[in-house]
Amino acid sequence: MWWKILSVVLVLYALSIGLLIPLKPGVVRVSPETATTGQALTLQVFGYNSYFSKSEPGQIRVWLEYDSSRATAAQTIKVLNDTTLEASFQLPPYLPKGEKSTLLTAIVDHPTDGVSLLPNALKLIQDTAFLKSGASVSSMVSDSAWTLQPIDNLHVIKDFSFPYRNVIYESIRNTYYHVPMWFVLMFLFIASVWYSIRYLGKPDPDFDRKAAGYAETGLLFGFLGLFTGMVWANYAWGKPWSNDIKQLMTAVALLIYLAYFILRRSFDEPEKGARLAAVYNIFAFASLIPLLYIVPRMFASLHPGATGNPAFGSEDLDNTMRAVFYPSILGWTLLGFWIASLRIRYQRLHDRSHGLD
Repeated sequence: MWWKILSVVLVLYALSIGLLIPLKPGVVRVSPETATTGQALTLQVFGYNSYFSKSEPGQIRVWLEYDSSRATAAQTIKVLNDTTLEASFQLPPYLPKGEKSTLLTAIVDHPTDGVSLLPNALKLIQDTAFLKSGASVSSMVSDSAWTLQPIDNLHVIKDFSFPYRNVIYESIRNTYYHVPMWFVLMFLFIASVWYSIRYLGKPDPDFDRKAAGYAETGLLFGFLGLFTGMVWANYAWGKPWSNDIKQLMTAVALLIYLAYFILRRSFDEPEKGARLAAVYNIFAFASLIPLLYIVPRMFASLHPGATGNPAFGSEDLDNTMRAVFYPSILGWTLLGFWIASLRIRYQRLHDRSHGLD
């Protein structure tokens, strides 16, 4: 009984905390998005969940970062409102390493909001007129203009808030609901195939009920995972179904398990159907691993992680997210097994009432 109560508590915790905790401040975009070396640039920075106006003059600092050791700082900063500011730069006349163009990261340091950044915020193009003016190679490779005002003494704010991620924004909260569905699916399918193996060793009708009940509930969570993924994809990728390799393989896996239930009902003799279904369940589970975890890694995927890797990278979750993500997995898993146990009990009562036990 205790684990059922725990499942409800953890799911409610994931639902409430996952939806109510705010995101950290971030930078949505900058304008303009292209500039030329050597020019005076007035850059508008648009923040998210930011409070730019809650600061004293000179407390906000803005950089355009080339790499970890090179950056150019804003000379003047004007706050327009809580989410918009103007930063004026005198861009260096050259790019390090003699490049023709590069992408710079915008970094905003605020005493209240902490550090916000936008990778690849500004495309900086080398002024060809400067190159034609006869500038020496030594001036081209010199880093002095990029290292005069280093990025240091940043305000690191430690609070309980979720990380800001461009593109997905508030939909990052779906991590606590979409991803756990697949964990529950795997745990339930493992339980299902375990009881199918036991049934082949000892044809106990209760083993067959449990194999079917766990597979049925696992399929339910699979469709929930597919649905929440499509909702997320519609927001992040522009449409619910984009033929991503992970989406395609997931659909194939669910169709394979749908065939499991069709097979069970294709025989007049329940024992024969249960035995063949148990064998099919083993092969269905064996196909699940390559479909969900091997094949998607062989192709580029839109899912989080490196190219060809549909899983999470170490940078995708911070400690605040882990405090919700792991309890969410446990809560949804316990709830899944609770639903499966109710389904098995119902089927047991149904069989007894029809003299099938």
